[in-house]
Parts: sequence; structure tokens; C-alpha cells
Amino acid sequence: MQFEKRHIGPNAEEANEMLATIGVSDLETLIEKTVPENIRLKTKLELDEALSEYEYSKHISELAAKNKVFKTYIGLGYYNTIIPAVIQRNIFENPGWYTAYTPYQAEIAQGRLEALLNFQTMVSDLTGMELANASLLDESTAAAEAMHMFFAMRSKEQVKAGANQFFVSKDCFPQTIDLLKTRSAPIGVELVIGDHRNFNFSDSVFGVLLQYPAIDGEIHDYSSFVANAKSHNIFVCVAADILSLALLTPPGEWGADAVVGTTQRFGIPLGFGGPHAAYFATKEAFKRFIPGRIIGVSIDSQGNKALRMALQTREQHIKRDKATSNICTAQALLAIMAGMYACYHGADGIKNIALRVTKLTKILVTKAQQIGYQVLNANYFDTITLSSEGLTNNETLKKIAEENKINLRYNENGTFSISLDETKSYDDINHLAEVLALAAKKTVNNELAYFNDELSFGFNGLKRASTYLTHPVFNTYHSETEMMRYIKKLENKDLSLTHSMIALGSCTMKLNAASELMPLSKPEFANIHPFVPSDQVEGYLEMLRELEDDLCEITGFAAVSLQPNSGAQGEYAGLMVIRAYHISRGDEHRNIALIPSSAHGTNPASAVMAGMEVVVTKCDETGNVDIADLQQKAEQYKDRLAALMVTYPSTHGVFEEGIRDITAIIHENGGLVYMDGANMNAQVGLTNPATIGADVCHLNLHKTFAIPHGGGGPGMGPIGVTSALAPFLPGHSLFKTGGTQAINAVSATPFGSSLILLVSYAYIKMLGADGVTNSTKYAILNANYLKAKLEKHYPILYKGKDGNVAHEMILDCREFKKTAGVEVADIAKRLMDYGFHAPTVSFPVPGTIMVEPTESESILELDRFAEAMIAIRNEIAEIEEGLADKSNNVITNAPHTAQMVVNDNWNKPYSRQKAAYPLSWVIDSKFWPSVGKIDNAYGDRNLICSCPSIESYENQDAEVVL
Repeated sequence: MQFEKRHIGPNAEEANEMLATIGVSDLETLIEKTVPENIRLKTKLELDEALSEYEYSKHISELAAKNKVFKTYIGLGYYNTIIPAVIQRNIFENPGWYTAYTPYQAEIAQGRLEALLNFQTMVSDLTGMELANASLLDESTAAAEAMHMFFAMRSKEQVKAGANQFFVSKDCFPQTIDLLKTRSAPIGVELVIGDHRNFNFSDSVFGVLLQYPAIDGEIHDYSSFVANAKSHNIFVCVAADILSLALLTPPGEWGADAVVGTTQRFGIPLGFGGPHAAYFATKEAFKRFIPGRIIGVSIDSQGNKALRMALQTREQHIKRDKATSNICTAQALLAIMAGMYACYHGADGIKNIALRVTKLTKILVTKAQQIGYQVLNANYFDTITLSSEGLTNNETLKKIAEENKINLRYNENGTFSISLDETKSYDDINHLAEVLALAAKKTVNNELAYFNDELSFGFNGLKRASTYLTHPVFNTYHSETEMMRYIKKLENKDLSLTHSMIALGSCTMKLNAASELMPLSKPEFANIHPFVPSDQVEGYLEMLRELEDDLCEITGFAAVSLQPNSGAQGEYAGLMVIRAYHISRGDEHRNIALIPSSAHGTNPASAVMAGMEVVVTKCDETGNVDIADLQQKAEQYKDRLAALMVTYPSTHGVFEEGIRDITAIIHENGGLVYMDGANMNAQVGLTNPATIGADVCHLNLHKTFAIPHGGGGPGMGPIGVTSALAPFLPGHSLFKTGGTQAINAVSATPFGSSLILLVSYAYIKMLGADGVTNSTKYAILNANYLKAKLEKHYPILYKGKDGNVAHEMILDCREFKKTAGVEVADIAKRLMDYGFHAPTVSFPVPGTIMVEPTESESILELDRFAEAMIAIRNEIAEIEEGLADKSNNVITNAPHTAQMVVNDNWNKPYSRQKAAYPLSWVIDSKFWPSVGKIDNAYGDRNLICSCPSIESYENQDAEVVL
């Protein structure tokens, strides 16, 4: 059977029934009445013929065979790891975990919220900091977020004095320095790169970044440097190797204000660069500035402990152009895996892994010195830097090493470095020593005894004395049986696509097919370091080139960069490319970004990060861009106009008829058009960004192109550009990519999260031109079918000129507050009792619900969802008619947990059956919310954002427990 028939929910017979309900004769007529004729593609997409799942499996295995999996000692923050099988099978390869959505509806997300709270606790413990977030994209961007945070936190005196310098140690990783160059320039931060040992502070400096251990492996004692920084009121960020912190004094104990890094070496595959979960830890006093998501502890309607996203949740949507970060996602799935790695191993296990790595490093030092190499760093954890002067040279060593399938790191100054990890053995060290000896034309004694005792290593007096991972969650699940049951217990608390449709507007929660995901576990893809020589990744590079070509064909653009690691990062990259284009033409003054009032909150946040000034344009009463207002503002700012940021179809779920007029106005006034690709699922094969007049767009591969949402990440946000912008696509300091006038990197690795790009590659290859186009058509069909089913019960806020919606619609629920005292959030909670995750709530219009069913849902599931929504409308009517109490009813009390329903003291004015089984089919597949309605305000007043001790619950009014 064709994969298309597996991917698209309705069959031909069902489609005809749906079309009849909508009131059109056939699918083509529906498309003609929905997508404006003047932007419709005239020709079919030119993509490879669709492969069956079996054919694709064979094809991807052939590609995998072109990659070479060497023993890699490159380091730079990336290491081979041992993924515990219980975690790989039960989380990484489990749709119950990888198809869940971001936990905005916390009552049906308690499992992954607990797993993320474990992650935060692990990070806080190991770094010695008070507060950690629920992960960021990669170490380099986490360091950039710290720089942004410090810049925003400057004192009034520092702002007045123009303090704008950020000192970066030359011992930081090159990919981090590369990215800091990108992120600093647009906001007016001057990077000062130098040696911390002879740096003189001035009033111009507001923050510093240090690497611990340093790039050469040296473990510096930074305490006096940090004390000096503090005396000048300068913030300190430390990029720290998380495994080393099991043995080294954590930065939080010697004065750091923020600690960042990656948790990749806690059981996450290399994947040629990602996805991996970065960490970000800081002081409790900085809680209002921390980027990304924080998981906090609150209580539910029954007074029970309940978890939720706290504080800055989606802060860019609230603050918009005043936001300090555009981060809209995390690396939730990978953070969950890393946290479970810590739970499985516990403090003793983590320490033993770290000790074993360090012991092997000590053996390697001894062997290298015996051969005659000079080890240049006196102190080390897992990395040593060596001089081969008088013995050999890097060219000779590299040739011999690669002949032995070994990758080392060769430095520009003629030295080389070796980094060890948990996968390396004593035999590996012997083999490595033999290669070093061969290059030096020497011999080595491989009979050296293995160190079994705990050695006193040269940690520069920084051996850790404090405890960590003491909470019971890290000391209970060390057998596979217990870990398997714990993972399953958490999974059972979460609603995912394994249970029912998740009809989230603008998020496109479609099928994540097993055949698309299976190759991610192949060692030939999973175990590749991001900075290996290109001849070792021919399979990867072939896949990436073909994906770029396919995305160019789909978007109509000339070139694509796969580097941006999320949708928000894609926005930023697109704007930075526009910025570079204007600068290249001598138009540095072009810095105005026009943004419609309906735009996603990340749009204005990204614009400010790219050094632009935001000017908001109006929307008309039908939800479209107010073209007259746009024209007026474009002409007003024509000498400074840099870009328009526009979402298409609109954020309101409509194909705006005037889109070409809109883009023409911007071009006539010297600006370029950035298109937000959040709604690309309504375009593929029917129209494209180039056709509507855009110059650049980002693509949410986790939306349109089937990468799973993973409970809140991973995601990918590559950008496509016109030929005029292609020269400016982002480059990378360690791997050739990007255009001829490339901007600096926007992500730590050259192709972002390369491993999950396989999913989108598979999606396109197995669907082919007809399949990706039909996916779009059926997404529009399913949305309009739901519209037809629901519009008699809920007002549809915006429609196209023929009364249709695109791939999503907005249900107006604002009147219910007046007529029945029912908030839109109450409807979201009541949907849980019917077994559904709520659609997008109060975005882009407060008090509304935005519904997107996707093409993967069958008519059976669409009908169930419609029936649930209609039943809830009838429950609202009962309140409106006085048949149900306005403050004590089945909606405002929702969701109903099993504990509530079986309680002997049931005193509700409605039956238990109405509460828990409102429709007959709910009985067959009941999903129980694990907590009642959560008190959000309580959670922010009583912030707990690491695993709380049992004693902390004895004082529920404690101000902060960390």
C-alpha cells in the first residue's frame, strides 16, 4: 500500500461524505474556493516518485552504509554515550512520549512535567545553582541567552555608562564564540575575546563567559577571577561539562551567576549534532529573566500537588518586542531522557561513570608521556591537549589515525586534543596509544595496570565535596524493572496522539509515522560526531542535500539553510539574513520591521533580537492585514524599512486575498518580506512563499513535515531564501556550509538537529509530489468539515471570501463568559473529560479556540471531536437556561479525576456519569486526568521548581523552596 494512504486519514468514500457535509461537489472545488486563484501553482511539484515504506527502509539503509562510524575523540561538547536500553525503548522510541504536545494543558501532562522537573533538579544539583529551566536548544545558544539575560539585567548606572562589553574566554568552544558573534552585534554588544588570566575589567564590561573545563581540557581555578568580576558588578556565566561536575566543584559554589551547557552526554545520541538538550541554571533572584520554560509545583482543585509551567511561560507572547528572548520551545524529549539517565544511574552511578572516564584519561596521559608526547594541560577531567613536537606532525598523525578508524581533534597551532567518554574502554586506550606510537615511530607498553582505586587527580584543588542527586527520585529506580515501571507510570499520566487527535491551531499535530522515525536509532546516523571529516558522512550529506533541494522545490526558493534549530531560531536567522543583505548594499539604516497585530509573539521578539525596531500594523475586522494601514506605515518608514513579517495563511486561518498586494507594497518601499512558515501545511503543492512574494521563510519541520513534538521539543526551523539572499545563509566555523557572504552561525552545529532531519526527509520521499499535495488538500478538507459540523454551535470568527477556512479555524467563545460565566479555559479543561487535548486557547484572539485537525485524522475521530464540542456547548446552554448552577457545574469543575469520581463524598449537582462519561464512546477509551484544575496563581506565588522534599509540603505557604 502507498504510504500516502497510511498518512492521510479519510479514504475516498469518507472524503465524499465530508464534501457533501461541507456543500461542495469535489475536493478540487473546495480548494478552488479556499486558495486564491492568483497564487495557485500552475504546475505539479517536481519531487522524486513516492517510495513505499519497504522501499524507503531499503533506501535509508543504503544511505546509512555511506557513513563511517569511527572511534571519535573530538570532544568540543559532543560525546558518544551509552543510551540505557530501557530509556531508548520506552521513551525515545515510544509514541506515548514523542507524540505528546507542549504541556500547556498541565492536567493531562503530569508525566512529562514530572520528568522535566527531575531534569531541572538534576541540573540545579550538579551545577550548584538554585534554579534551572526545562532545557534550551544547545550549549552555544544557551550561552547566548545568558549574554542576553545579563545585558537586560544591567544596572541603571551601567546602562547610563553604556556598559556593552561581554568578555569571552578564548578557551571557550569555537562554535560558541561563533554564535556569540552572531547574537551580539545586532543588539549592540561588543565581544571581547581574550585570556582570563590577564584580563583587566573596566566599567564597560557587563558580563563574562568561561569554559569549565577549558577547550584544551585544563581545569582552571576561576575563583579569584570571579571575585574580581563581582567587585566590578559584572555577571559571570560558566559553560560547564555536566559529567565533570560529578567530580569538580560546581560553578555555583565559586560565584557563577549562570551555568550553561549540554546534557548530551547523559544518554543522548550524537546524531551528527542533535537534537540535544542544553541546560540553563541561574540564581533564584534571576527567575523573572530566565529564558525558556520553567516547570513549577502548584496545587489542584482538590489541594493535591500538581505540576505546571511557571513564570515566564510563553513570555514572548506577553511581552512581544519587550521580551528578553524569543525562545518558544525546549528540547523536552531529550531533557526527559537525560533526566531519566540520572534517575537510572543515581549519584553513585554518575560519579562512577565520571571516575572511569577520568581514570582512563590518566592512563592515556601516562602512555602518551611514555611515548614522548608532551601533555600540555596539568589538570584534566576527560580531555588532554598534546604536543608532538620532535615526534610527528598532525598531518601524519591524522592519516594514521583515520586508517585506524580514529578521529582526534587537530588544533591550528599544531597541537592535538583527545577527549574520552563513557563508551571508551581500556582496549580503546591501548589502541589509541598504539596509533600515537606508530605516528611517532615509537613503541608503547600496553601492559600498564588498570587503575582500580579512586585516584587523587590533579583537579587544581577543585575536587567536589558537596552532595548531589539526593532526592528519592534519583535513588529508587536503579533496576530495569523499577525504571520501566516508573517511565510507564509517567507515560500513563499524559495524553498523546496514541490516545486521540490533538487539534491545535498553528501546531499541526499530524501523524509521526514509525517508518519515518525508525532510522533515528541506526548507529550509522545516531553515533556520528558533528565535526567529523566530511568524507565520513557522505550518507548524511546526500540526505541533507536532497532535503534542501526538496524544500527549495516546495517553497519555490533558490536556497535553504538547515541550520536553525527551532521555529523561533528560524525567524531570527531569516531576519539576520535580511539584515546582512541590507548592510551589503550600504543600507545599514534599514531597521524597521512591520509586524501585523495578529502575529505570533515570537515575531516581534525575534525582530528586536535581530536589531530591528518593531512597528505594529493593524488588522481589519475580518482578521486580515489592514492594507491601507500597512501602505501608510510602509511609506512613512520607506527610508528605514527593513522587512515585513507576515504569516500565511494568516494567523487567523484564512488565505488573505491581498497577499500579493501586501508583499508588493513592502518591495516598493525598499523592504523585504519574511514569511512565518507556521501555516505551511496549507500551502504545500498548492502555492508557496515565493509565489506570494516572500523573500525568506522558515519552515517548522515539526509541524508541516512530521517531526514529532516530543512533549515540547525537538523542533527544527530551516529557512528558504531567494537567490538575492542565498549568499548570506549562515555558515559555521567548524564545517563548511552557508553562502559566499555567510552570516555567523545561528546554531551550535552546521545542520542543527541533523538526526531528526531524517524524519522530514522520509516524509517527503514516501509521499512524493502527489502525496505532499494531497496532505495539504486533506488538511483543508478536514478543517472545513469540522467547520461545517461546528458552525451552528460556535461562531467561526474568520472565513475566506467564499466562507471557507484554510487548514484551521477560530471558534469564538467570548460570549460564554457573559451568558454562563464560562471561560475559554474552562472549555479546555472540560474537553479532558471527553478524552481530548484542547485546541489552541486564546491565541491569536483572547477568549477563542483555534482548531487544526490535520490531514491524518479520520472522519471517525473528527466526528468524535465535533460531538464532544457540541456536547460541551449544550452543557453551556444548561447554565445559560438556569438548568445548571453558574458556579458549580460540570464545566467549571472540570477536569474530573478518578479520585474525585470515586470519592464517597460526591456532592456535585450532577451525576458521576455526566462528569466522567459524558458520551457513550468515552467509556470504551477513557483517559483520566491525573489532577484536577490547577491553581496557576498559587504556583507562581509559591515557586517550587525542583523536586520538593516531603517536608516542604508541610509548609505549603513557603515563599520559595528550591
